[in-house]
Amino acid sequence: MTDQIIREVPAPNPLAGQEESVLYIPALGEPILRVNNIQGNILGGFNKDYQTLLFLEIENSNAFKEWLKTQIKFIATASEVIAFNRIFKFARERRGREGTVKATWVNIAFSFQGLKKLTQDANNFTDEAFKAGLAARAAELNDPVDNEGKPTGWVVGGPDNGKVDVVLIVASDEHTDLLEEVSRILKSIVIFTDEKGHAKSSGAKITFIEEGANLPPPLTGHEHFGNLDGISQPGIRGRVSDNPKDLLTPRQDPKNPNQGKPGQDVLWPGEFVFGYEGQNANAQQLENSRGAIASAGPEWADDGSYLVFRRLRQDVFKFHKFLNDTAANLNADPRKVSAKLIGRWPSGAPTVRTPEADSPNLGNDDNANNDFEFNGDDPAVNGFFKNDVVPPSKDATGLRCPFIAHTRKTYPRNDKTPGGEGPGPQEIDRSEVTTQTHRLLRRGIPYGPVSASTPDEPLKDPNFVDRGLHFLAYQTSIVDQFEFVTKFWSNNPDFSTEAATGHEFEGQLTLGHDPIIGQNKGQNGDRTRKFFIHLEDNDSQPLTKELTAPEDWVIPTGGGYFFAPSISALKNVLT
Repeated sequence: MTDQIIREVPAPNPLAGQEESVLYIPALGEPILRVNNIQGNILGGFNKDYQTLLFLEIENSNAFKEWLKTQIKFIATASEVIAFNRIFKFARERRGREGTVKATWVNIAFSFQGLKKLTQDANNFTDEAFKAGLAARAAELNDPVDNEGKPTGWVVGGPDNGKVDVVLIVASDEHTDLLEEVSRILKSIVIFTDEKGHAKSSGAKITFIEEGANLPPPLTGHEHFGNLDGISQPGIRGRVSDNPKDLLTPRQDPKNPNQGKPGQDVLWPGEFVFGYEGQNANAQQLENSRGAIASAGPEWADDGSYLVFRRLRQDVFKFHKFLNDTAANLNADPRKVSAKLIGRWPSGAPTVRTPEADSPNLGNDDNANNDFEFNGDDPAVNGFFKNDVVPPSKDATGLRCPFIAHTRKTYPRNDKTPGGEGPGPQEIDRSEVTTQTHRLLRRGIPYGPVSASTPDEPLKDPNFVDRGLHFLAYQTSIVDQFEFVTKFWSNNPDFSTEAATGHEFEGQLTLGHDPIIGQNKGQNGDRTRKFFIHLEDNDSQPLTKELTAPEDWVIPTGGGYFFAPSISALKNVLT
């Protein structure tokens, strides 16, 4: 299948015919990434319509190592995935349709407890969150927990769900191909035979399996609430070959070599893969923020990455009902309320650029839908808003994109933050430098059936339906990336006081929880969240209003912290 397609057909030069284009700017000072040794989903991203997560417990370490040896050849590398993604893109553009080429990929990652069963130096990992595990950190993340601090309602990864030592990610362009590869893996676990055909134990037990999928039209590329997902991903510095123009993230703006596509800052690869320089949190400017080489602890961990998995159930009806009720009270459109809570319209168009109406053309333009900043102001029209502003678009006031909006809370761009170290000429630059040390490479996909509910007509399922998001993200510090964003930004109603100060409404800072994924751990189980939004109502009158959400719409129901090792580590250390 995929293994044969990629390995039997030599990939053409990924930049064939474009080496001389001014759109591909060389980057001689950036590292050559060891893409043949890095797992494919980390840097390349599988980007498939169908994906299955398969969780295992290691019951017999020696037997499992024998089984794992037989699976390494099926683990997709970054080299394979990047080459395929480029071929897929070029074929689609040339033929005007998808389906010309297809692939099925497999990647693997291990929990700390899983690594301890396979190697004696697992304790050398330095990330305390990884070593503790997500379930043990749930209370710190404001997840619902019982009186003993155990997460409640989890179906995978919790203390009562069976052990999770390993996660296999299987992804494919075709559902039948996905099922075939999953079947191959399951059969190899249950009925394992060595190279001589002798029956043996795989040493593993299946503890959980669940399928995710891209939603069908018209929600393709969207999450269950109805919003385009995965738009703002960081660019990554580094080359994938000796060719100085063969960049992982091509620089497409001759005026700004520090961005990939407009608005996409490129970061040093050590933020996401061990063994390379990361960002320097003490730098004065983002353009000169090359930092030290990132290390996980063990030397063999280079070319690996931490993987965070969160199973997030989405209560679509309750979210849509909140939008509808709020819109009725404010004399506004429910989708406009949603846009102000998220920071983007359903199409993906950012409210910084088009605050009062959706713009599908802008949302579909990946050279424009991320081209904006927060700090600084465009001239106002009639003292308030301005639609379809040309870049560089800004919004220091929080009027176009509220300070509480999900996209602003999780990625404040050049907003003033505590990392700016207080008022002064360097506050904005230092804020942006530190913000970029908290980024994530997100690889999520929805799970569960589509809801018939819409913001205009909220509809409750007659029976309980489990739907949501398999949140997956790669990084080199769970503490400083995933957990930092969750604890200090999304869950913190006072973030960011620095950005909102000077833009108060009737003497109040217009702050609050992230209304989408933010969680509040109040007394006696109180989950109430409050947040301010700004919008124009149906009569074009500006409104600033504090809203109250009495319950969560996104509920954690499982997860884990994992490490995705290099191919060489799989061969030489873990088997």
